[in-house]
Amino acid sequence: MPEQSGSRRRGATSVPELVASARAGEARAVARLISLVEDESPLLREVTAALAPHTGHAHVIGLTGSPGVGKSTSTDALIRALRQEGRRVGVLAIDPSSPFSGGALLGDRVRMGDHATDDGVYIRSMAARGHLGGLSWSTPQAMRVLDAAGFDVVLVETVGVGQSEVEVAGLADTTVVLLAPGMGDGIQAAKAGILEIGDVYVVNKADREGADQVARDLRGMLSLGDRRDGGWQQPILKTVAQVGEGVPEVVSALDEHRAWLESSGQLARRRTRRARAEIEAIAVAALRRRWAVVGEHDELDHLAAAVVDGSSDPYAAADRLLGVVSG
Repeated sequence: MPEQSGSRRRGATSVPELVASARAGEARAVARLISLVEDESPLLREVTAALAPHTGHAHVIGLTGSPGVGKSTSTDALIRALRQEGRRVGVLAIDPSSPFSGGALLGDRVRMGDHATDDGVYIRSMAARGHLGGLSWSTPQAMRVLDAAGFDVVLVETVGVGQSEVEVAGLADTTVVLLAPGMGDGIQAAKAGILEIGDVYVVNKADREGADQVARDLRGMLSLGDRRDGGWQQPILKTVAQVGEGVPEVVSALDEHRAWLESSGQLARRRTRRARAEIEAIAVAALRRRWAVVGEHDELDHLAAAVVDGSSDPYAAADRLLGVVSG
């Protein structure tokens, strides 16, 4: 494809070279690998195989919450706090998709431009492309690129689309749920299912009236629910991310959760679930591509017609379709 040939002219002649360059800290190689992922390059299998031996070290943190709670500001503040501790940080900012190009509408450097010259920070906007949960199918692969490139922390900031935001919990080691006063968050928390996904809760804009009430309401709701993983008491913290207030406490809570995940065995269990979901998604996508080929030969239409006229049933038709695809 054109982008691939362009990269070769610039000297990145092979996937192993790209991976080696990314692991050496070259941002351009990291960007190129993520582009190969997003573009569903024919090299994707080779990329994934080359990255696999170098993954599993980064702490993947998902940040979610309603629009307006300050996710980007909080992400920026977390980057600063983590960098002060010498940790390398990769950020995937999942943005709404352009209805024209399918690309990200919001620019990463626009929102977090102060980190653009920091070699220890890599920020990439990725288009959600209409995927439920605000996470592109390529997000897990992009996370793998940043992990293999040696980033200590990978922050995944999602678009904030309400109930479907729960999907981020399936991708992250630790999920941070952001709330803010004055936005009806007490009710929204119950509706959005965030009581089931959060590991750390943060009430941002805590200098505003109503922040203490949001924290109290959240604490009350958490006390009524069953925790996702027994043994971890989800903290409720307050921040003013704009000025960095309370952010060091959030970093400490994230570190405590990572330590608990490792000691309890939950880290391995969560990552196994994540890998299972990724394998399943790849397999289903492959089946859909085969179904599309079958559909071009009218087989799927024949099966559908048989269900409509009563000569077959949906389960028998599905079995037949799977037989045609696998055969």
